[in-house]
Amino acid sequence: MIYLKTDEEIELMRMANRMVGAALAEVAKHIAPGVSTFRLDKIGDEFIRDQGGVPLFKGYKGFPNALCISVNENVVHGIPCDYRLKEGDIVSIDCGVKLNGYCGDSAYTFEVGEIAPEVKRLLQATKEALYIGIAAAVEGKRTGDVGNAIQRYCEERGYSVVRDLVGHGIGKEMHEAPEVPNFGKRGYGALLKSGMCLAIEPMINMGRKNVKVEKDGWTVRTADRRPSAHFEHTIVVRAGKADILSSFELIEQSLKPL
Repeated sequence: MIYLKTDEEIELMRMANRMVGAALAEVAKHIAPGVSTFRLDKIGDEFIRDQGGVPLFKGYKGFPNALCISVNENVVHGIPCDYRLKEGDIVSIDCGVKLNGYCGDSAYTFEVGEIAPEVKRLLQATKEALYIGIAAAVEGKRTGDVGNAIQRYCEERGYSVVRDLVGHGIGKEMHEAPEVPNFGKRGYGALLKSGMCLAIEPMINMGRKNVKVEKDGWTVRTADRRPSAHFEHTIVVRAGKADILSSFELIEQSLKPL
């Protein structure tokens, strides 16, 4: 069942998603060589609770932390731990919040110090692909149009699209129908209608598309151990142009040198 949200529900979701962006911005201030991923998780957890939200991921199917923090070849669902970031790493941080009964979900891949030029290009292409996908997420299109737009953009640049994980509907629950793959055929998949809320999240690999799940049962990494990037927005489908409920604005302000 796909639930269309009312304007009132959408504004509640916007509030939850703006809190996600603020939490990621707070975490971003502390990303530096020598900082552990567990420390970043603690910062995010405390920020969300101090703002009156509930960390959406914590306890979800047994996930132990507030943030999914995935470094380098880890695609998604990385469990925060004692690993200390190193110069040249990339770190994808996925954050979810429940506020006033509605969910927010967004992700951003950060650079740790100076990173290799080819890795920087991967991050740029993945972020651009997110907005290419969002541009296709309008009333009357289908989920296959969104996935095809992302897939074509990334594959034309020599990258591969993870097939094992997809975006999703979102609302009162983190995962609702429909699934939103980052690959597909135009004209196929669920019909997009105004009021549908979707989490669109390209997961793009520098190498092959194949992934493996680590022994912890959560962390998904590239099979060839080459880097992977992940960016995510929560949006609402509208006629003509999607409305992006989450925001990278505060995150990118926090990344600018003083």
